[in-house]
Amino acid sequence: MLKTVPSIGSGSATSTATGPEVVLQVEGLTVGWGAAASDRPVVENVSFRLAAETDTALVGPNGAGKSTLVQALLGILPRQAGSVRVLGAPLSPHGRLPAAVRAQVAYLPQQVSVRGRFPLTVAEFVGLGWEPSGLRLPWAGRRERRAAVHAALERTACADLAARLISELSTGQWKRVLLAFCVVRPRRLLVLDEAQAGLDPQAAEQFLRLLFDLRRSEGWAVLQISHDLEMVRRTCDRVLCLNRSLRCQGSPEVALSPAQLERLYGRGYVPYHHHHHREAGAAPPPPAAPPQP
Repeated sequence: MLKTVPSIGSGSATSTATGPEVVLQVEGLTVGWGAAASDRPVVENVSFRLAAETDTALVGPNGAGKSTLVQALLGILPRQAGSVRVLGAPLSPHGRLPAAVRAQVAYLPQQVSVRGRFPLTVAEFVGLGWEPSGLRLPWAGRRERRAAVHAALERTACADLAARLISELSTGQWKRVLLAFCVVRPRRLLVLDEAQAGLDPQAAEQFLRLLFDLRRSEGWAVLQISHDLEMVRRTCDRVLCLNRSLRCQGSPEVALSPAQLERLYGRGYVPYHHHHHREAGAAPPPPAAPPQP
């Protein structure tokens, strides 16, 4: 059974003279599989903000547009309308951000598979996340890079894995190494896609604890796609309920009330829980498909 992660109050965000610092601001975002206004939107008129040191869950039925929304926020998919700002910088219509801002955004997909004995150690992989943008001499900053990698591995309980090949890691170890990749240099926005999927209970608890501690110490704003509403209730500050458009947003107590869940998923909704695997590296089961509204 998972231990309870500390509850997060409204005062956890970094305060400024005007309130919590806004890391991500989305206004009237509409996204389709094409940029033309005539293309049918997959996500329509979505607006929300993420503050520093907060953990926001993005929930909704399969096909609701969650992955599409995230890809638009990352600049992978074009938008038909609306605006996205990261740390005050506008995301261009072609998905570009200033290099200094882009470097402060990290993304952890649900699965990153490495097949065969890939000849890259954990320390070498994490070091790739430290490299600054732009041209530089290959030997420049070696000492700083080595120190940053060591610190990142220590903070994510991966120091004993430094010399291991990344192809030898279990699922839980790999997820911690991905967090080390994110923390090896300053980041402000972390986007997760079902990050706990496929982890056994102990590994899932360790990952949640690391995520909680790191977002507090680093000032991260976290946005995570999740089907596990029980985990969302006990670990997240806010919830975005998406089914093509935002049906509601607010605290878990408000957004995940029975009435709101029926409005989002339809009648007869059956809560989904991750089936944690105890076998190292086991693939997660496919998510349950709730009834469509």
